[in-house]
Amino acid sequence: MQALTFKRGVHPPDGKALSAEQPIQVVLPKENSELFYPMSQHIGAPCEPLVAIGDHVKVGQKIAESPAFLSSPIFASVSGEVVDIRPMLVPGGTMVKSIVVKNDGKMEEIEGLNQGRDYTTMTNDEILAAIKGAGVVGLGGAGFPTHVKLNPPKDNPIDYILINAAECEPYLTCDYRLMVEEPERIIKGLQIMLKLHPNAKGVIGIEENKPKAIEIMTKACEGIDNIVVQPLVTKFPQGSEKHLISAITKREVKSGALPASAGCIVDNVDTVVAIERAICKGRPLMRRIVTVSGQGIKNPGNYKIRIGMTLRDLVDAIGGFKEDNPPVKLIAGGPMMGPSLYTLDVASVKTTSGLLCFTKEEAYIPEEKNCIRCGKCVDHCPMGLMPFLLNACALKGDGEAFVAHHGLDCIECGSCSYECPAKRHLAQSIRAVKKVEAGKKAAAAAAARAKAEAEAKAKAEKN
Repeated sequence: MQALTFKRGVHPPDGKALSAEQPIQVVLPKENSELFYPMSQHIGAPCEPLVAIGDHVKVGQKIAESPAFLSSPIFASVSGEVVDIRPMLVPGGTMVKSIVVKNDGKMEEIEGLNQGRDYTTMTNDEILAAIKGAGVVGLGGAGFPTHVKLNPPKDNPIDYILINAAECEPYLTCDYRLMVEEPERIIKGLQIMLKLHPNAKGVIGIEENKPKAIEIMTKACEGIDNIVVQPLVTKFPQGSEKHLISAITKREVKSGALPASAGCIVDNVDTVVAIERAICKGRPLMRRIVTVSGQGIKNPGNYKIRIGMTLRDLVDAIGGFKEDNPPVKLIAGGPMMGPSLYTLDVASVKTTSGLLCFTKEEAYIPEEKNCIRCGKCVDHCPMGLMPFLLNACALKGDGEAFVAHHGLDCIECGSCSYECPAKRHLAQSIRAVKKVEAGKKAAAAAAARAKAEAEAKAKAEKN
């Protein structure tokens, strides 16, 4: 089958050899270690604690939730005592209110855990409720609540469910190992999703640099009429929702719209496994597979950890850094889009996919120079934007011009910075202004809603 792709993009070295052939290893938190559960691990309303300091919690116990539609509950991944509720640093660099649980090492589970169900006998509403109740969110990075994604408006019929198995970020191999080691669970999770949308076709998109995964997943879906594996050209950002849709279906998701508007739902490999675990195993989202890689770590590999472990505890558990060539830069996630860390005292969350430990040689970035007007950033921008112009708007502080030139459509992939021969800090400057302008847009929308609600209330009272 011919490999498909999208327009533009870049081809960075994949760096996956360090961990690709390392099987997933289970790493459990040590007894008496503290685990941190931030109240915001997803897109949408943050959760509020359901427990108090001094409470004893068990594995699988719901410890935080929100009544908001766009949110996702949080579960204890160990048993132990709630010792504090305080702000904790998360990989994105912000401090978030977190429940702190001291692990008693017993791993006591709540009653009713592991009571899986046969999805074929469940109604769609029951499946969606189970996915929501298990706290499943998009594990590819965004953290969008999965029960919301799988239940789009009725006027958006879904005819493609695309599984993002591209894993286009360099160094990361956790999704690859899932495909190699647990293909049947991925297929079962996709079948559950297809039950919700019986007229849809399931397509698993895998980049060509993962031939073993393509072979294994193709064999796993033999005899299943509505699921196929689609090879993809190895290119970044192939795993971006809009670009995966473009590559496989040739459809376009318009600015500001969701994939459902193009008749598609896109989910990450590990999200699909989380769906299978929630329905068939009766287990909420409590674990995360993380790639730890880079030349600065002693034992690069793929590790199944309990959500809430600090990255420091993870590094210590797998042998620590190399003494003769320690890392000078730490990145949460992949090198193209992942944020840099200044400490390992960071809580792992649902969306933590990787920890890169780069040595001085790996982390080298040339000095920023003046733009030479070569146009490479435009040639390679997967969104068809003009990064050099957005960078100029950012440096001038001209938010109005930034928005006018479609700066809010930037997906922050970093392709422009990667290709720039002058090594301009294009993506960084665009990301900063985008955050400010997106905040203004959200605030304006909230104010407009509040005004409309107040006017409607006043009109009702008058009548």
